[in-house]
Amino acid sequence: MQEKFRVDVIDQKILSYLVKNARIPFLEIARECGISGAAIHQRVKKMEDAGIIAGSRMIVKPKALGFDVCAFVGVQLVSTNLYSGVIEALKLMPEVVECHFITGEYALLLKIYCRDNEHLMDVLVNTIQNIPGISRTETFISLDQAIERPFYVKDKSVVHNEK
Repeated sequence: MQEKFRVDVIDQKILSYLVKNARIPFLEIARECGISGAAIHQRVKKMEDAGIIAGSRMIVKPKALGFDVCAFVGVQLVSTNLYSGVIEALKLMPEVVECHFITGEYALLLKIYCRDNEHLMDVLVNTIQNIPGISRTETFISLDQAIERPFYVKDKSVVHNEK
C-alpha cells in the first residue's frame, strides 16, 4: 500500500507562493509562513519526492516569438495499437506543445502553435496527416485564450498517494 502525503496549511501556503512565482526566494516564503528557510526547503523537497511538485519552468509566450496561431487538433488513429509510434513522431514536432490521449471521437487532442495559417496548413497536411497510423484530423483554431492560470487547488484535505 502506498503511503499518503498530507498537504497541511503551511504546505498549501508554500504552494500558493510557488504557483504565483516559481522564482520567489525560499527565505521570502519562510518569512510569510513564519518558519525557517530550512523548513521551507525540507517541505518543498518532501512535496517533490511525493510527486506533488514536478519542477518549475519559465513560461514563454508564443505570440511574442511570432507564433500567432494556436490550434487544437483532434486526431483519429487507424488503430489504437499504433499509439506509441504516433506519439514518437509527434514528439519530434516542435509545434506540438501538448498531446492528450482522450475519450470520445478522437484518440488524441493536440495543442499546436504556428506562425500563421500557412504554417498551420503545412504542419497539418505535410506532417501530422503523413504520420503512419493517423487516419483523420479535425482542427480547431483558438481565437482567444480567455483563461490562463497554473493549476492549484487550495483545500486543507488534499491527500496525495506517494509513488
